[in-house]
Amino acid sequence: MSGLLLVAGREISTQVRTRAFVIGLLVSVVLVGGLAFAPKLFGGPDEYNLGRVGGQELAIQALAPDAKITWKTYPDEKAATTAVLDGDIDVAVVDSKRVLTNGEIDDQLGLMLQSANREAQIGAAGVTITPLQVQSVGADTRYESARQGIATVIVLLLFFMIISAVMTVAMGVVEEKGSRIVEILLISIRPWQLLGGKILGLGVVGFLNLVAVVAAGLVGAFLSGFAADFPPGMTGIVVSAVLWWILGYAFFAVLAGSLASLVSRQEEVGNVLQPMMLLFMISYGVSFFASANPDHPVSEILSFVPPFSSMVMPVRMAASEVAIWEVLLSGALMLVAVAGVLTLGGRIYERAVLRTGKRVKVSEVLRTK
Repeated sequence: MSGLLLVAGREISTQVRTRAFVIGLLVSVVLVGGLAFAPKLFGGPDEYNLGRVGGQELAIQALAPDAKITWKTYPDEKAATTAVLDGDIDVAVVDSKRVLTNGEIDDQLGLMLQSANREAQIGAAGVTITPLQVQSVGADTRYESARQGIATVIVLLLFFMIISAVMTVAMGVVEEKGSRIVEILLISIRPWQLLGGKILGLGVVGFLNLVAVVAAGLVGAFLSGFAADFPPGMTGIVVSAVLWWILGYAFFAVLAGSLASLVSRQEEVGNVLQPMMLLFMISYGVSFFASANPDHPVSEILSFVPPFSSMVMPVRMAASEVAIWEVLLSGALMLVAVAGVLTLGGRIYERAVLRTGKRVKVSEVLRTK
């Protein structure tokens, strides 16, 4: 165990001291934190400048409370027409009967003007309209769009954070094998300690990245006001996403490390990792589907099937309500899968890491005693 921790400590200290790690971490934090302000900066409320000649101002503000509406009064139709053509105002309402535009009117603005004009005529006639009260008798859908958005963010977060950490493990294994450093290291420690320490150490580095990015996103959400739209149980959603990242990383990192030990050159890493990448891309595709369709049978079934569950289940938990027994069962199955791939991957790594030269086949390694 001391050998494993020694290797893990070496990996952590080596990674966090590199300029690439520091710059990458800072860029990720700034980028994710800044994204929370993007909609506020580029997608602000609608703004309309309206002109009026005679008549009364139409009460369209009540129809669009989030819009910024400014009225300007003009002495005659000629002045209003000039203002419309010059772009000073969007439209001009003449005597509450006609609307002057430069080309086609904006659909939303046109609808609001028509509705406001109708309401004004009804009010002038002394008729009172009582609006219908809407009462939902089904599931609470107030946070449905927010949940779907959070689920999509979790998909992307898990995808990039898992694959980047996993590829670092694979490249590290090939680098040690190709440079023959592994032969020196295995004089004093056992193969499983070397592989396990590398996975643990790089996992800690990846975890630090993940925590920093999540923290930046949450801080940005609170500062930008997006946090007000968070659904209940947001803390549980965040914590579960982090825990599922650990399970997903453990599975794919062991698989990547063991497969990478079959080759001696970094140019061959892509080919040897194809089976793992296929599994990972299927997991990504299904989890993206689950973010919009969390209750679809495909999403529900694959949220229990490792390794797909490592990405699908946290997405389902974010997008909809999932029973606690489903989460526990899925987590238990994922733990069993991690233990299984750890046993098989450790055996492949131990038997292949010292064999240099051409690529070693998995079947050949497993037959070796």
